[in-house]
Amino acid sequence: MSSPYRQLPSVDALLRTVEQRANGDALPRDLLVEAARATLDQARAAVAAGDVTQPLERLADEALAYARQALRPSLRPVINATGVIIQTNLGRAPLSDAAVRAMHAIGAGYSNLEYDLEAGERGSRTIHLTRLLCRLSGAEDALAVNNNAAAIYLALITLAAGREVIISRGQAVEIGGGFRIPDVLRQSGATLVEVGTTNRTYTRDYAAAIGERTALLMRIHTSNFRLLGFVHETPLAELAALGRERGIPTLDDLGSGTLLPTAPYGLAPEPTVQESVAAGADLVTFSGDKLLGGPQAGLIVGRAGLIAQLRRHPLARALRVDKTTIAGLEATLLAYVRGTAIEDIPVWRMIAARPEHVRDRALRLVGRIPGATVEPCESAVGGGSLPGETLPSFALMLRSEHPDELARALRLSDPAVAGRIVAGQLALDMRTVLVEQEDALVAAVCRQMAG
Repeated sequence: MSSPYRQLPSVDALLRTVEQRANGDALPRDLLVEAARATLDQARAAVAAGDVTQPLERLADEALAYARQALRPSLRPVINATGVIIQTNLGRAPLSDAAVRAMHAIGAGYSNLEYDLEAGERGSRTIHLTRLLCRLSGAEDALAVNNNAAAIYLALITLAAGREVIISRGQAVEIGGGFRIPDVLRQSGATLVEVGTTNRTYTRDYAAAIGERTALLMRIHTSNFRLLGFVHETPLAELAALGRERGIPTLDDLGSGTLLPTAPYGLAPEPTVQESVAAGADLVTFSGDKLLGGPQAGLIVGRAGLIAQLRRHPLARALRVDKTTIAGLEATLLAYVRGTAIEDIPVWRMIAARPEHVRDRALRLVGRIPGATVEPCESAVGGGSLPGETLPSFALMLRSEHPDELARALRLSDPAVAGRIVAGQLALDMRTVLVEQEDALVAAVCRQMAG
C-alpha cells in the first residue's frame, strides 16, 4: 500500500490547479506559490495526525482561500450592535457624513493645508481649526494634536519640564491601555505633587503645596470612574482663582470632553469644554473622537500666550494632525456651530434617540429574522465617558444552543457584526446600529442562523 504522503500533489501541480481556479483574480504568482506550499504543509500535518489525503481540487480551494485572505485588508468595517456608543475597540466615534465627505475631498487631491491662498505664500496648518474651536469654547486660542494623551504630554513638557505639577491624589488615574497620568508626568520631566486624599481634596491643600518650583495646577476629570459617598473635589473655579492669585496656570484635562450638555438626554451632567473655559482654566484638553464625534485628535483650548508656547515647542510638529484629520474635525465642528450636531453626528444621534424610536427600528427588522424577538435592554455611552450611566434601549434577541459560536460566526461574517450575550441569548442592541447598516445586519444574521 502506497504512503498517503505520496498521494499529495507536488507544489507545481497544486499551483497549476490553483491558477486555473483563480478565475482571473489578480493574485501575485509568488503569493500563489506561498499559498500552495502552506496548504501542502497543512496537508502533511493532517496526514501525520491520521487524516485522509484531500483531493487535489479541495487542496486548490484551500490554497486559493489562503491567497485571497492574505490580500484582504486587516482593518474592516464592523456593525456595532454591542450597545456601547463610543466603543473603543471598534474605533470609537463613527464619523458624520459631512466629515467623511470632507476627508475624502481633502485626501483625494491637493489643498491649502499650509498655503495662504490670499497672500500666495506659506501658511500654517494650525489655523484651520482655531477659529471654530475658539468660537465654540470661548477660549482665546486653540491647537490640535494627534490624541488627548499627546495634548496632555505637550502641555506638561512645554510648561512644566523640570518643575512641579500639583494634582489631587484622587485624580492620579489610569485610563485606557494602561495610560497612567503619573507616568506621563514623569516622562515629561515634571515632578508630580499629590495633595489631599483619595476621596477629599480642598483648595487649601493645593495652596499649601505651592512653592517656587510649582509650574501648573492640574485637574483630571475622572471620566472613566466615579467616587461616591464621603467625597469632596475642589471646584475648578476655585482652583483657577488660586492659580491666578499665585501666578500659576491651571490645566484642566476633560478626557472625553463634550461641547453639548448630557443631562437633557437622561445622563449625569458631564462638564463641558465651555464650562471649563468659563471657570477660568488656562488650558483645557479633550478628545476629538469621543463625545465630540470626530476623528482621533487631542484638542487644546485656552489662553493665547500658553497655546503659543505649545505651538512653538519642537514636539508639536511630531504630534501634529494630518490634512484629512483636520478636514474631518472642521466638518464636525461646523455641525456644532450650525446647531445640527444632534442630527448630524452619529454619537449624539444615538445618545438622543428616544427608546420608542429604537424599539420601532427593532420591530421593523424582527420579522425578517426567523426566531428573533425584541426585548428591552440598556446601552452605555462608553469611551471612558459617563461611567455607570446607561440609556434604555431595545435589542434583537437571537436564540441559539451555542450563543458563543453564533457570536463568533457573526464577528467573522462580511460585514462583521459585534453583539453581546445576555441570559444565554445573543443581543443585538439597535441603538448603536446605524440606519444604513440595517439591511446588511439582517442579511448577515440570516446567513448565520440558516447555517
